[in-house]
Amino acid sequence: MLQYVDYANITMGDLLDAVAAAYPEHDAVVMTDRPCRIGYRELKETADLVAKGLIKLGVQPGDHVAIWATNVPEFVVLQFAIPKLAAVWVTVNIRSLAHDVDYLLRQSDSTTLFMVQGFREIDYASLLDGLAPELPSSEPGALRSARFPRLRNVVHVNRWPHDDRLPGRFTFQDIVELGRTVPDEVLRERQARAEPDDVASIQYTSGTTGSPKGVMLTHRNMVLNAHHTAEAQKIGDRDRFVVMGPLFHCAPNVLGTLCAVTRGAAMVLVETFDTTRVLESIDRERVTVINGAPTMFVQLLQHPELDRFDVSSLRTGFMASAPCPVELVRQVIERLDVPEFTICYGLTETSPLITHTYTDAPFDKRVGTVGRAFPGVEVRIVDPETLRDVPTGRPGELWARGYVVMKGYYKNPEATAKTIVEDGWCRTGDLASIDDEGYVNIRGRLKDVIIRGGENVSPVEVENVLYEHPKVKECAVIGIPDQRWGEEVMAYVQLKEGETAAEDELKHFVEDKLAYYKRPKVFRFIETFPAVPSGKIQKFRLREMAVEELGLQDAATVETA
Repeated sequence: MLQYVDYANITMGDLLDAVAAAYPEHDAVVMTDRPCRIGYRELKETADLVAKGLIKLGVQPGDHVAIWATNVPEFVVLQFAIPKLAAVWVTVNIRSLAHDVDYLLRQSDSTTLFMVQGFREIDYASLLDGLAPELPSSEPGALRSARFPRLRNVVHVNRWPHDDRLPGRFTFQDIVELGRTVPDEVLRERQARAEPDDVASIQYTSGTTGSPKGVMLTHRNMVLNAHHTAEAQKIGDRDRFVVMGPLFHCAPNVLGTLCAVTRGAAMVLVETFDTTRVLESIDRERVTVINGAPTMFVQLLQHPELDRFDVSSLRTGFMASAPCPVELVRQVIERLDVPEFTICYGLTETSPLITHTYTDAPFDKRVGTVGRAFPGVEVRIVDPETLRDVPTGRPGELWARGYVVMKGYYKNPEATAKTIVEDGWCRTGDLASIDDEGYVNIRGRLKDVIIRGGENVSPVEVENVLYEHPKVKECAVIGIPDQRWGEEVMAYVQLKEGETAAEDELKHFVEDKLAYYKRPKVFRFIETFPAVPSGKIQKFRLREMAVEELGLQDAATVETA
């Protein structure tokens, strides 16, 4: 049994050690589409070896180690191995194209990169070779790249034992073997140097600006948030999570894997979201906890053979990361038979949750609000113009303060100062109201960001690409309602005088410049933009126009992030 753990004052490495000692034979990581069943003792032992292997590679305290991988067991190992040596793990979106990877590796100052072969049509190895062909090297610390001056090591994560070895690159197993040459005392000394308030992870998120920002999260940020989530969902050591969201996102890696570890529960990984694999995993592994974005639940409910799978083991879970229609929540509870289903709200900058509904809350509060603030977290509703608190029940911008607030954006003090204001309050950019009992309702967004299937899309980033087209005079990118994805990306374009263009021409133009989830699904040409006297485009007017023109249903929802 797990002895008392002070979740507010423990590092991720020490947490794994404590849980492995308490539940050595419990399933830790399981996959149903490849042979993988790892217990907590083995997870700790492998994390220790990888940590020691990274020390052998020359990774120093505070160094940044990037993970560009799908939901493979090695991701979970790295999530704990890297903090053990007082270093920082950096997430890379698996859908990233060359521009995204180029920016992230340079901006994050990553010294080591772990990567799988690729995702769907994206070949990571070829992409990286195209950016810096001089990178391959199998000598520790031997890499020297003008494009990535801090990068010293690239490690290939094989999905299967028989996968081809990439010439001149380390494999994950190489790092494990290197770890066997390093004494345990070296790791113990390094692990003891990590402190709860040290940055453990940098997770990139898109906002209102064109370039993603690196959110610096500490051990305390993530561990305590995972603990409070486990309390809200009454997670125990016999629970089994299906981890179907991508681990490069904050919600799956904190509220999925880390939350499971706080209780010694099992993590059943689905490498990339696929409804059949998710349902098979629930059936075979008797999964009890299911967390995800609304679009995932929409697709699960629409599975043509849903009734073929036994999902009766499900007990609890939550929906987050995008607008959550109440009717969808009801269907999840009834058709997927998740009696203690909950809703929560937050953002990467709050590691990630601010509020959560509890399994024993009244039904209307549990599914019709985003819950109350976690212990140790304060919330207030502020008039965005006057910056004064508004009366109970009135909408305003939601601000939060407490242990959940990030340490800041990496190398971006200006953006940090705009988000974390006086006295440590974090401005969420979301409109909300709060009732007399402390339950929060999300009413909309102040910040100009599109949430497509749980992925944040920066309109400015998309607009900057469109402005590269020689025929485009002005453009505006908005989010429009979509039944499957929550929101889709749409672009209004004003062409230069005398120019003509077709929608397909612009769609083709952005194909190799934007990851597919960022590409506008719909283009519309416009002669004059609705604007305020200063000339600023009124995007809310464009959204109203799009909803009417396309015959979309802009249903009332409870929005979460």
